[in-house]
Amino acid sequence: MSLISVIVTTYNWPEALNASLQSLLSQEDQNFEILVADDGSTDATAELIRNRYANNSIPIKHIHHEDQGFRAGTIRNKAVSCSQGNYLIFIDGDCVVFPDFIKTHRRLATKGYFVPGNRMLLTKNFTQKVLNEKISLHNQSATYFISRWITGNINRITPLIRLPMGPLRLIHPLRWQKAMTCNLAMWKDDFIEVNGFDELFQGWGYEDSDLVIRLIHKGIKRKEGRFAVSVLHLWHRQNDQSQHDKNFQRLMERLHEQEFIRAEKGLDQYF
Repeated sequence: MSLISVIVTTYNWPEALNASLQSLLSQEDQNFEILVADDGSTDATAELIRNRYANNSIPIKHIHHEDQGFRAGTIRNKAVSCSQGNYLIFIDGDCVVFPDFIKTHRRLATKGYFVPGNRMLLTKNFTQKVLNEKISLHNQSATYFISRWITGNINRITPLIRLPMGPLRLIHPLRWQKAMTCNLAMWKDDFIEVNGFDELFQGWGYEDSDLVIRLIHKGIKRKEGRFAVSVLHLWHRQNDQSQHDKNFQRLMERLHEQEFIRAEKGLDQYF
């Protein structure tokens, strides 16, 4: 594996995106590119990227489309179509990563597997403090996070634990649950084979689970990223979940259609 493509999904929250990009630019492994998958933000996001991130050693591309409601799968497909790497890591633009994030994902990458990491959730008040005071979370020590957990500012501390696990990472090869695009890696060839995200999933809900289920149907197995690679997820309001039931029903149908692998409306329309 050479170049890694990091897809960062964002929508109208440049302050959080700035924190996410700052953590990515502080990586120990610098052999990657960043593609900001912008699901219809106003000019403030474009101005942030243009004014603060125009001349970095790590290339940052801004892929944007009009705001027509929640279309995260669509903008991620568009971003992947512009990517140069052969390995993809998806994160959200309100996630802060640690300095070994890229290095660890590279180490975990194995042909025939996708790798979901896990996350720690920040509270609303702590998120506001981090953004208002521009606290560089990615530079903080384990002691700092333990103290924030004790005071109830972070929901859990276990994702910080690093364990080798070895073959235990492979014990749930068909498990699709809790594999989310706030921290999910896979080979680009596998993503192309399943035709990326299915854009028939409109509105919030389950487009990432559908992707993982189709990968499993194709024969791509799960390799656990817990106790190795985690992200800090800033607090935000829940998205509009009016499409939840419809999307969940489609997901359950897909789960049992093991021959269904390629998205009906997916990545291929952008090549």
